[in-house]
This record gives sequence, structure tokens and C-alpha cells, in this order.
Amino acid sequence: MALHNLAGLLEQLPRDAAVLGIDLGRRRIGIALSDAHRGMAGPYAVLRRSKFAANMAEIATIARREKVAALVVGLPLETDGTAGRAAQAARDWAHALAAATGLPVAMADERYSTAEVRERAAKQGVVLREADAHAAAEFLSAALIRAADG
Repeated sequence: MALHNLAGLLEQLPRDAAVLGIDLGRRRIGIALSDAHRGMAGPYAVLRRSKFAANMAEIATIARREKVAALVVGLPLETDGTAGRAAQAARDWAHALAAATGLPVAMADERYSTAEVRERAAKQGVVLREADAHAAAEFLSAALIRAADG
């Protein structure tokens, strides 16, 4: 399945359809869920990265339970904006996720999302051990805002 442009994909979705944000980590997968109007997103869950098929099934179950209409996978670009190995691995994973779930998938720049979440938490005196779901919410919210602004 082809990956979609996020702005174009959002225009095609029903007005009250939520989207799921997915932040792929080496050991964990952060999951964020947008509100029905896609104006913001919040942390939803952290999955332990395991067998590919098991992770796909977990994400598909969450998507069905929450009536999600699309998925947004974080694209880990290099600091200069170029796509390296990690970005290609995320693209490959996103293609497989689209095929496994049958849902449309777009990708969004997730550079600095984890660092920003940890920095904001530290300023508030909070230590986040697993920032993955918060990072997913961070990049998904930012991507939804950028897509809405055109």
C-alpha cells in the first residue's frame, strides 16, 4: 500500500474520525490518539517492541477499539532534514503497517519530539522513564496543526 500525504489524507477522512500516532523506538512503540476533530493528540499507550506480527496485531486492535480512520507514523529524519537509515526503516514499517491493518498511513517528521517532551517534563520537575507515548502525541499534534494550516 502507498503512503499518503498527511494533509490530503486528513481531507478525505470523515469529520469526526480520530487518527493514531505511532512513534517507533528500538525497544518500545509509543501510541498517541487524536481527538475526533483532530485538533490535538494525547498519549495513549506504550507497546513493547516484539515480533512484527504481534505489534501489528496490537496496533490493529487499538485502531478498531478507538474507531481510528488513519495512522500517522513518525519519520525520524536526520537533524539536517535528510532521510537516513532510520527513516527508511520507518517507511518500510509504515508500508507493512498499512498492509496489515488496511488503514491509510501517512508519515510525519518526528525529529526532536522525545527531547522536547523530556525537556518540558524536566522543567516541571517530572522524570519520564517512558516518553514514547508522549513523544507520539507531540509529533502527532504538531503534524495535525501543520496539515490544518496547509
